[in-house]
Amino acid sequence: MGKHGLGEFEFIVLLAVLRLGPEAAHPIANVEDIRAHSGRRGKRAAVYVTLQRLEQKGLVASWLAKPDDARGGKRRRFARVLPAGRRAMREARATLEGMWQGLDAALEAE
Repeated sequence: MGKHGLGEFEFIVLLAVLRLGPEAAHPIANVEDIRAHSGRRGKRAAVYVTLQRLEQKGLVASWLAKPDDARGGKRRRFARVLPAGRRAMREARATLEGMWQGLDAALEAE
């Protein structure tokens, strides 16, 4: 979808990151948001890999938070959607909306 070639799961992960915002967008929260809003059972590993790919494409930025005592000193990786990511999302949405135009009757036909 779009010139960035967003795959379906990449688009879904971008939507989750955008919805959660940079203060909450870590992979576990992304998985929970994806499940809540799409019904898909995303896996944490798939979200990690997808976020890395989106970062390589310049669509998201990520960083490690300070160590968390509640997590045994582990650091959480957070992400935020960059302006290029927002543009890619708008382009993908416009493409999908354009493709859906005129298909309501075809969907209802049986």
